[in-house]
Amino acid sequence: QVHLVESGGGSVQAGGSLRLSCVVSGYTYNPYYMGWFRQAPGKEREGVASVRFGYGFTYYADSVKGRFTISQDNAKNTMYLQMTSLKPEDTATYYCAATPYTSSPLASYKYNFWGQGTQVTVSS
Repeated sequence: QVHLVESGGGSVQAGGSLRLSCVVSGYTYNPYYMGWFRQAPGKEREGVASVRFGYGFTYYADSVKGRFTISQDNAKNTMYLQMTSLKPEDTATYYCAATPYTSSPLASYKYNFWGQGTQVTVSS
């Protein structure tokens, strides 16, 4: 059974930085994409960033380009999201996810394995 466990959330002031981590276990075959998603209260879940597993191709939502960086450490089965220049509108629960599907790397409906989420709160 696939497990994804996020960590690294917290509270920061606007302009600050955080790094989220996601440890993956139980995957029989490597996922095609792994991604970070977020959901703020009253809003739909949105794709933030994703990476083509093992190849390093990355994809970002326009709202985070230039501020967030997704990366992976295959040896540690870990994916990261480095977040800089954080804004209050980045406040949300952040989820990591994995999918075997080969299209739409930022579409949440394509992902079938999810972590439990970690809260990120950015104050102004």
